[in-house]
Amino acid sequence: MTHPVLSVRNLVVDFPDRRQTFRALDGVSFDIAAGEIVGVVGESGAGKSMTGAAIIQLIQSPGRIVSGEILLNGVPITGLPQAEVAALRGKRIGLITQDPLTSLNPLFTIGQQMIETIRRHLPLSESQARTRAIDLLSEAGISDAEDRLGAYPHQFSGGMRQRVVIALAIAAEPELIVADEPTSALDVSVQAQIIGVLKALCERRGTAVMMITHDMGVVAETADRVVVMNKGRIVETGKVADIIRRPSESYTRGLIAAIPSVADARDRKPVAAGVAPLVEVQGLCRDFRLPARTLRQRFAAPVLRAVADVTFEIPRGTTFGLVGESGSGKSTCARMIAGLLPPSSGEVLMEGARISGRKGMSGDQRRRVQMIFQDPYASLNPRWRIRDIVAEPLHGPNRRAGRRDLEEQVAELLRKVRMEPDAMFKFPHQFSGGQRQRIAIARALSSEPEFIICDEPTSALDVSVQAQVLDLMASLQEELGLTYLLISHDLAVVRRMSDFIGVMQRGRLVEKGDTDQVFDAPQDPYTRMLLDSILDISKVA
Repeated sequence: MTHPVLSVRNLVVDFPDRRQTFRALDGVSFDIAAGEIVGVVGESGAGKSMTGAAIIQLIQSPGRIVSGEILLNGVPITGLPQAEVAALRGKRIGLITQDPLTSLNPLFTIGQQMIETIRRHLPLSESQARTRAIDLLSEAGISDAEDRLGAYPHQFSGGMRQRVVIALAIAAEPELIVADEPTSALDVSVQAQIIGVLKALCERRGTAVMMITHDMGVVAETADRVVVMNKGRIVETGKVADIIRRPSESYTRGLIAAIPSVADARDRKPVAAGVAPLVEVQGLCRDFRLPARTLRQRFAAPVLRAVADVTFEIPRGTTFGLVGESGSGKSTCARMIAGLLPPSSGEVLMEGARISGRKGMSGDQRRRVQMIFQDPYASLNPRWRIRDIVAEPLHGPNRRAGRRDLEEQVAELLRKVRMEPDAMFKFPHQFSGGQRQRIAIARALSSEPEFIICDEPTSALDVSVQAQVLDLMASLQEELGLTYLLISHDLAVVRRMSDFIGVMQRGRLVEKGDTDQVFDAPQDPYTRMLLDSILDISKVA
């Protein structure tokens, strides 16, 4: 009798505390056969990642499996000693996490970590493991793989770090891969590459893949079957095409309806001709010295030009979308424009006044420019209450508001981002990802800025919450006359939000113009490639 690679039977996971017990998973059951990819979808808190954590038995205390069974090729693995479970991870069960920084040791080079992992699970010499590491990195889409072995995790972009994690997960060619949001931080072309890698692994080795994701486009392109979860339960399961075409549950229909489409253009007001730009970026360049591989290179280390001669302008009250693959220079541009990184050459002007340079911005310029980051939890101090986080920019030298006045200002800012004022007395961990991003927006608004740089502001959110945050940003722009620079790898988000768009490739701006014009009639082959790589459920439906 042939067993499924993974069988989950009536799985129940509880998190007890002094007052009550929270049931995170309630009777979850499904199978994954050899060579099959099963997508597990649902909103944040649905139980997707908890199911993955239970399978690899990394549930955080006080959580525990109270009943049910998990079998790997017909053999129960629940209740095994920790040493035996640890031996399964990496060798028989590979793990791809959403946040690659939690999987990579910042003190060791990528090569050291790859070679150690490969030799732990496979009988290879160091030179053989090094060759395999280069092949795996190349397969995961990292160019110049041999040269990048000597680099550290912080020297890679977020998308490139995720490719390293994927290479590590497939290093020992495991029977099962638990992929927890493996493509959420990646641009569309790299998503296509990673999906191709996972599909090829399934076909070539019969590897089973549990694909945890909030992106139905990824499921449509990747999975054979889909499991839809909500509040710790499975609400619907079936073949991908059947679920997308004929969802039987209202929850599933809502998920599908919230998916943004690259065909959905924003209903924009025309930008008046001849209006002076609020922000001008002129000939921006940034060089980085790569780590020296030899003693000779220490005195003349190679230089990487991350941004090369980037020029564009943003009219007041509009949104300029900056897109491109991971490592194209988008976030480096954003950091220079925000004054967090001095340019090697070129300058950034705001109403004609320079705001870039090694001395940074003046106090007034800093007030007028704010930034919203990709991960709201990392950008919010976990030890501070929301009141103190949002009010911090209000403590400037020219602001002498008392505590009551500050709380009133914070309450008004929270109302602007559609949150209740009582939220100010809580801590960041007490909120969902979407709520934390609203808090980050409130903090950005507290200094009454004119220009906000949004670096992947919705990539960590599920589709329904993403739609809410985008609607909020659009309404705030109209209400307050804000100007946005939107950095994103999600072309559907950029199409919906942006008046103008710039496309970056290898540090250069290869195309720019009106958003609808660029999307409907792209001129550069690279732009056409990005648009052709978009994952779209209409291909299944």
